[in-house]
Amino acid sequence: MPKALLLENIHPFAAESLRNHGFEVETMKGALSEDELIDALDGVDLLGVRSKTNVTAKVVAARPNLTAVGCFCIGTNQVDLTAAGKQGIAVFNAPYSNTRSVVELVICDIICLMRRIPAHTHHIKQGMWDKSASGSHEVRGKTLGIIGYGNIGSQLSVLAEALGMRVVFYDLEEKLALGNAARCNTLNELLEQSDAVTLHVDGRKSNTGFFGEDQFAHMKQGAIFINLSRGFVADLDALKRHLDSGHLAGAAVDVFPVEPKKSGDPFHTPLAGEDNMILTPHIGGSTLEAQEAIGHFVAQRLEDYVEKGSTSLSVNVPQLNLGPHTGVARIAHLHENLPGVLARVNHVLGDENINISAQSLATEGELGYVVTDVATMPSDATLDKLAHLDGTIRMRIVR
Repeated sequence: MPKALLLENIHPFAAESLRNHGFEVETMKGALSEDELIDALDGVDLLGVRSKTNVTAKVVAARPNLTAVGCFCIGTNQVDLTAAGKQGIAVFNAPYSNTRSVVELVICDIICLMRRIPAHTHHIKQGMWDKSASGSHEVRGKTLGIIGYGNIGSQLSVLAEALGMRVVFYDLEEKLALGNAARCNTLNELLEQSDAVTLHVDGRKSNTGFFGEDQFAHMKQGAIFINLSRGFVADLDALKRHLDSGHLAGAAVDVFPVEPKKSGDPFHTPLAGEDNMILTPHIGGSTLEAQEAIGHFVAQRLEDYVEKGSTSLSVNVPQLNLGPHTGVARIAHLHENLPGVLARVNHVLGDENINISAQSLATEGELGYVVTDVATMPSDATLDKLAHLDGTIRMRIVR
């Protein structure tokens, strides 16, 4: 029976689904360190993680027999995708399933900060009655600057306009503007006109420290800042300086440069003492609806890979969207993207007079993936030849 290990309190639906597909499933609430993960992966075929567990090159090298990794979240920067691909370990994620949850939290943060709800809440808890409109604003008519106009940024754009906000955005890639949103040619152009600035950039290493002292300095007087993207993107010390000086009117931060491994662990941030501040523990996508959708989506990708060889929506191996096999068996062959591999696969099968029922090939970058349905089960000798063809990374039978 194949074994799956699900970490970080992944939604129970994923475990239930995998068990229904014949997997032995072990679940754990917290994240694991590198060495702990290597030990835990002994005999494991499928690994499920969220954002805290790092699947490094060391982990991949120590457990090369791992079949696939499911990232039950949007990002995959916690996995060394290149190292995994070179070992034939397919990686899947859920790029869209929690989009709405993140967008709704951003809208909530914008309204609360504009109305100074965090500050008023703090004052009244301290026994101070401060009934004043000073510094409080409607969001209608204000300008929202969205940095990163992908799945989340574009949906946020639509909802913000429905609230009566004017939307501008900045993205390095060419993106279709939705509604009346206007594209800015430079980041500073966006910062200088936005009453609220929200970050929605991805987790690539080049975005480390992307938003720092210079960017905060270019923001409008009295603007608010929101980061629900990645903790390493924004300089929180610079943010604190601009809040303390009165330059910025408030901020909401959901992600931090260093975060605890599991719920209940202590956490400290110098931003905790700020007046009009919303601090949340990386819960942008943490709604029951989103987590169930992610559990369903990623579990299905893992099941399809194991049972059909389908790599649809994988982030590190060539993509083939496959249905049930049409022959006696299916041979999935992941290899280096070298000329002639397909011909050599077919030559080996032809030497045993094995008829091919169907065949699909995809290549991407340094990898190639060919899936062959055969009318006769190959002998062990033929399978051994396929597994040792030049450039072979991984060969497996999908029955």
